[in-house]
Amino acid sequence: MRFPAEPFKIKVVEPIQKTSYEERVHLLEQAGLNIFGLPAEKIYIDLLTDSGTSAMSDHQWGALMIGDEAYAGSKSYYKFEQAVKSITGYKDVIPTHQGRVAENLLFSMIVKKGIIIPNNSHFDTTRANIEYHDGQALDLVIDEAYHPEVYHPFKGNMDLGKLEHTITKFGAERIPVCFLTITNNSGGGQPVSMQNIREVKALLARFNIPLFFDACRFAENCFFIKQREHGYAEKSIAEIAREMFSYADGCTMSAKKDGLVNIGGFLALNNDELAKRITNLLILIEGFPTYGGMAGRDLEAIAVGLQEVMDESYLAYRTSQVQYLAELLEKENISIIKPPGGHAVYVDAQHFLPHIPPAQFPGQALVVELYKKFGIRAVEIGSLMFGNKNALAAASHPTLELVRLAIPRRVYTTMHMTYVAEALTELFKSRNQIKGLRLTYEAPVLRHFTARLETVPPH
Repeated sequence: MRFPAEPFKIKVVEPIQKTSYEERVHLLEQAGLNIFGLPAEKIYIDLLTDSGTSAMSDHQWGALMIGDEAYAGSKSYYKFEQAVKSITGYKDVIPTHQGRVAENLLFSMIVKKGIIIPNNSHFDTTRANIEYHDGQALDLVIDEAYHPEVYHPFKGNMDLGKLEHTITKFGAERIPVCFLTITNNSGGGQPVSMQNIREVKALLARFNIPLFFDACRFAENCFFIKQREHGYAEKSIAEIAREMFSYADGCTMSAKKDGLVNIGGFLALNNDELAKRITNLLILIEGFPTYGGMAGRDLEAIAVGLQEVMDESYLAYRTSQVQYLAELLEKENISIIKPPGGHAVYVDAQHFLPHIPPAQFPGQALVVELYKKFGIRAVEIGSLMFGNKNALAAASHPTLELVRLAIPRRVYTTMHMTYVAEALTELFKSRNQIKGLRLTYEAPVLRHFTARLETVPPH
């Protein structure tokens, strides 16, 4: 079946409400045209993020009830640790309350001024954590990733030529680690092939540079490998995951994605000395090493979720729901990143709103209109999220201006996706009426979370 039905039945429902156009206009004004400032109860379909928004299973809810809340040596930690080790094979497992803390702990140890961290594409918090410690985050994804209309089965692949050039240019001594984000969130949720992972590892090994994964969507990446890469069709997701992790030296993970939970994460690696230093910092800022800022019940839920996420019937449904929404938009000539990724559909906002220049945030303008007209919350991944000012105060903008429709796991039905597609289709018909935006406030770091904007007035 091309679009398989949900491999679950619904036990509990949460009402969602439709608000009036006038109420949404008022809420947007109060929030400074920033969708992060909207109250969640006033959202009809919330596609802001797939992070921490999953619906947990009956087994996960049952696991919550047996959580061991001991401060040290919780039995729930050992279940969690074993679940992580069984998938990754890494011996040092450090729990954190979410992925960005794992990033911060790692980069606190290895990043300082002059350090370079390559990646296929850094997402916002990863880049911010590196830059906060005075390092430089470089995106070295293949060129095909910057062309939404170009089909490539593994658009998240690292460009080996760019990577080798970077190592040669800056020197291996300035690169303490190289990252691969799987799947590549900033570039459309695109997977990385096993062949590319092997080749990246081989190149880095020549220079004695460790490889780490940002592994928050590892299962979705493994499913694409199974579907698209020769030699993996008969392998289980667990087998593919174990091979994939074997090529890296460690990983950070937000369990709020493919852990199928609402909070939690970890750092896992094969470096006892580095793990010891990180654990000392963990105790200072997060908690004891056997809970790392989480309750025992959260550790239990993650241990279950990490196994459930590798179920192939779930992954087939998950990726097909994204594919379904993508195809509805393509039928209306709405440009998206092709092929659609594993967790979201990425709309090409510059194609959608060609009359709005990057300096006026076309992605954010589209996000604002989508909520104002239809009560749908999405997120901009473009000049607001990744744009910045250099030392001369000149604005710079990313290559792609995108709007991400991130689909929470096991939350919305196919009819919800149909509604989203119909809403975007209506906006597309009247797109010339949408106006650009300008900033009235921006924070120095991760400005998109708290920025305030206003509509650019007519000349």
